[in-house]
Amino acid sequence: MSTSHIAYAVIGGTGLYQLQGLENIERVALDTPYGKPSGDVVCGDFHGRRFAFLARHGESHSLAPHRVNYRANVHALHQLGVGAVIGVNAVGGIREDMGPRVLALPDQIIDYTYGRLNSFCDVEGAEVQHVDFTEPYTASLRKALLQAAERAGVPVVDGGCYGATQGPRLETRAEIARMRRDGCDLVGMTGMPEAVLAREIGLPYACLSLVANWAAGCGDAVEISLDEIFAHLAAATAEVPKILAELP
Repeated sequence: MSTSHIAYAVIGGTGLYQLQGLENIERVALDTPYGKPSGDVVCGDFHGRRFAFLARHGESHSLAPHRVNYRANVHALHQLGVGAVIGVNAVGGIREDMGPRVLALPDQIIDYTYGRLNSFCDVEGAEVQHVDFTEPYTASLRKALLQAAERAGVPVVDGGCYGATQGPRLETRAEIARMRRDGCDLVGMTGMPEAVLAREIGLPYACLSLVANWAAGCGDAVEISLDEIFAHLAAATAEVPKILAELP
């Protein structure tokens, strides 16, 4: 199977290690100028279109958020010539309407991460790019995902601000209170630098956030249960292929 003309690439986060329904599969091992990606890119046919899938943390979830080679992941998809990238991210909910099992398409992001290699410019001899990041997610791709979700009958919250933290630990109640004051509606660990790298390299990019738990101090829970996180995440993840199947 040829890997050319791939309409969409999906970068799967925690709980999404393969794309159910992908057929005629070819695993592509790639190397990039920035090292190796998190694993093989799995290419195949999905509801009449060509898709590529990459597990952000590796298929065995062996890479912590701060150790993911985001540059290699994004560059590998660029090498394959994909048309657009959808980052699927497990997150915590801060805003009242973003509780567990909610799916959301944020339209803004605040970066609280540190020490990550966050630009393709950060190599000797590379031309420095000052990309416009006013709107961090591609409007046309967000619209396509919202319309696909509507056709699929899957409720999705339109908009919101994603706060990207370092991880792998979860946040303190005080940290989430600060993020709420900053305007964050969701909190996750992998939204950056993935989004800005896609912008630098010219790939349309959007984030589909899956709420796995209330963030610290939000909702009714006194303590965050990992068992509950994985149960909520499994339920939300099951909705993702339904949306992707309706993309144009």
